Amino acid sequence: MSPRLSRLLALGLLTLLPSMAAQAADPPRTQAREAVRVLSEMIDDAPDKSLPADLLKNARAIAVIPGMVKGGFVFSGAKGEGLISIKTRDGTWSNPNFISTAAAGVGFQAGIQSTDVILVFRTDRGVDSIIDGKFTMGASASAAAGPVGRSATAATDGQMKAEIYTYSRSKGLFAGIALDGARISIDDDSNEEIYGPGITPRRIFEGGVTNVPSEVVEFRDKLEEYTNR
Repeated sequence: MSPRLSRLLALGLLTLLPSMAAQAADPPRTQAREAVRVLSEMIDDAPDKSLPADLLKNARAIAVIPGMVKGGFVFSGAKGEGLISIKTRDGTWSNPNFISTAAAGVGFQAGIQSTDVILVFRTDRGVDSIIDGKFTMGASASAAAGPVGRSATAATDGQMKAEIYTYSRSKGLFAGIALDGARISIDDDSNEEIYGPGITPRRIFEGGVTNVPSEVVEFRDKLEEYTNR
């Protein structure tokens, strides 16, 4: 992407954000419940047209952004909030960090105003960049629209080289989505509301939190269930 185009997209995003911000973000517990809904529908509805089981089993991290809101004027853009968990050293899923994302020029289909987004990380590099607050999809880690079906083996060579697979879901259908340029950051306010003040993202991932709300525990448990079938 040329510097001039990057500046234009950034300007377009700044134009869109005030209108998208008018739709208040859901409280963290609601975000967690909605993320569980997305995971359930992702696996249990039409498995032949969903995310491949082998891809989920080998994932290093999974992020779920329910109801990512799209705005469209001269430029297109989107904003959303969700959760991300990582695969720990013992093979279990961590408690999630809350995240927010903003993107300009994302590839939603015309007319769609809201869609569920799922990111499947195949390496740890992108997660480290999110924690460090410097993550941009496609720049911090390579990304590609992910394959759909029971197995990822039918993916193209270009897809298989990507570090992150990206998906969208609207009206019951999953499809790959282009999210290059999307910025993802830790939602410190939501983390504090759920885990308490002074808790770092790494501490959350490493299990250094207590009294985790049931809605957040259920998100982690659903990841365990669906990625170990």
